[in-house]
Amino acid sequence: MRVEQQPAFVLHARPYRETSLLIECLSRDLGRIGVVARGVRNERARAQRAQLEPFQRITLDLLLKGELATLRSAEPAGTPLRLTGDAGLAGLYLNELVVRLTGRQDPNPELFDHYGVTLRRMAAGEPLGWTLRRFERDMLDALGYALQLDVGAADGEPLDPGATYFYDPESGALPGRPGDPRGLRGSDLLALAADTAPDQAGLAALRRMMRQVITFHLGGGELKAWRVLR
Repeated sequence: MRVEQQPAFVLHARPYRETSLLIECLSRDLGRIGVVARGVRNERARAQRAQLEPFQRITLDLLLKGELATLRSAEPAGTPLRLTGDAGLAGLYLNELVVRLTGRQDPNPELFDHYGVTLRRMAAGEPLGWTLRRFERDMLDALGYALQLDVGAADGEPLDPGATYFYDPESGALPGRPGDPRGLRGSDLLALAADTAPDQAGLAALRRMMRQVITFHLGGGELKAWRVLR
């Protein structure tokens, strides 16, 4: 099947055979796809190879057959993004998260849009911790794993901003004990629900919670980026 002018972001690229690359892309209409870019590791293909760096938005012409597609052409779409320093590390985490939690050729335009917005926020210098929490929340929602952030799992009642909760990945917010290292304030969960950044203590609590939820959806696995970011 020929695919033309497909919007996509490059997630990861690695050497494939002698002169090619195997690229993981997040596309708008096909979901995550594996793309073989033949001959781009040759010196003469330096300009084409530069378009296939992570975080870049491109349009692809592909020949799709089975699990992998063959690249026919790639063109840049929009201004190239440059993520350096901590933003670059956060971007690598973002890409690994998408690769690990999505299957190939499972279309999800909503996730594609969330990913693009998040890259722009990071490139613009918005606070990384809050930007990542927003993406994790929106990605889980797009994948059908939406977090229940405003009512309790036990009684369905609105969360008390001043109370302590424990977030169970299968159930939701359950009553917790003050001082529990896994605990969150109700105000932290409500802030994430309302898309309003909490204070630093709240961000740290939400980070712990999100790691627990993501670990659950990974089947108990760990992301390499977590070790790097530690």
